[in-house]
Amino acid sequence: MNSEELIRLSESHSAHNYHPLPVVISSAEGAWVTDVEGKRYLDCLAGYSSLNFGHGNPAILTAAREQLDRLTLTSRAFYHDRFAAFVTGLSELCGKDMVLPMNTGAEAVETAVKIARKWGYEVKGVAPDQANIVVMEDNFHGRTTTIVGFSTDPESRDGFGPFSPGFRIVKYGSAEAVREAIDENTVAVLLEPIQGEAGVLVPPDGYLAAVREICTDNNVLFVADEIQSGLGRTGDTFACDHERVVPDLYVLGKALGGGVVPVSAVVADADVMGVIGPGQHGSTFGGNPLACAVGDAVIGLLRTGEYQARARELGAFLHARLAELGPGVAAVRGRGLWAGVDIDPSLGTGRQISEALMRRGVLVKDTHGSTIRLAPPLVVSRDDLAWAVDQLSAVLREARA
Repeated sequence: MNSEELIRLSESHSAHNYHPLPVVISSAEGAWVTDVEGKRYLDCLAGYSSLNFGHGNPAILTAAREQLDRLTLTSRAFYHDRFAAFVTGLSELCGKDMVLPMNTGAEAVETAVKIARKWGYEVKGVAPDQANIVVMEDNFHGRTTTIVGFSTDPESRDGFGPFSPGFRIVKYGSAEAVREAIDENTVAVLLEPIQGEAGVLVPPDGYLAAVREICTDNNVLFVADEIQSGLGRTGDTFACDHERVVPDLYVLGKALGGGVVPVSAVVADADVMGVIGPGQHGSTFGGNPLACAVGDAVIGLLRTGEYQARARELGAFLHARLAELGPGVAAVRGRGLWAGVDIDPSLGTGRQISEALMRRGVLVKDTHGSTIRLAPPLVVSRDDLAWAVDQLSAVLREARA
């Protein structure tokens, strides 16, 4: 079937919880994908950073293929021979003691919430059922009912209540707002070091360090959701590294699965993670052999520093080129190979610009009206990045005409 027929069937028989661009991808390699008609596109979204290491990365696929022939699932009722290497490697990558593996990013955030609350009751001494967690305006941590309950995006939140209590929402980027929200029952501050879904919002310099200091001073856990920003995307292993900040809990996902399987995890030291005991949290598929094999391959790629260096160098090039676009661009934000580009609303919506880029062979995704996000795989070439920005420039010229 052609793209039109496949899209029609998809829309007829699937829930309309997404509004995809009208392209049907059938194969991919590196930073490029090909649709069912054979047209190639430069993937500048990379599965919202799930494909940091590119489509079909040989090291990741080799690990997955070899594991598929041996063992894919035991459940956590038993040990398996890939588990130890994965949790040890990820602990070392994060500079922490222990890993609690899950599957999706939202599961990892939910896990972090549970750990923080239990730590608050058992270690900090918060009265039962009184724990609160400070979160940020414009956050995006997933789509479970707990998480959307502390979202400020009406599209994510409206129609899904009642919601879980225990969250205090403050302005992102304001350390003072965090300080004022903390009381004796606060157990954690949860934030994205860079807010991706909100439009790749980078906080002011010094913000993460200030939040770290506030958390330490008040005996509160600093929880960093590095699901989109971590594992090389910003030019360091973690976005927190840019301010030399070490959170109490890392929340990881997306790229940890190498674009092959869902893999997520919470990583913390033993004095925090140790509050979780048998039967108190888990997942049948969390930490399964296939996930561990793939995750271990991803960790191996990050150990070399090659991908972090590529994100730094190519990110500087990308942002320099985006800064030259001129009329039609209201603002550009980001770090490393990650950028949010605000389009002048008079030229079109983010969706319209994304569709125009698609017709020119570049795949991006809009967010919040007039913003488009660029997050190509870290294997992208400099020439391909230059070509992608050239296409955006051409789209903007056509819109101004």
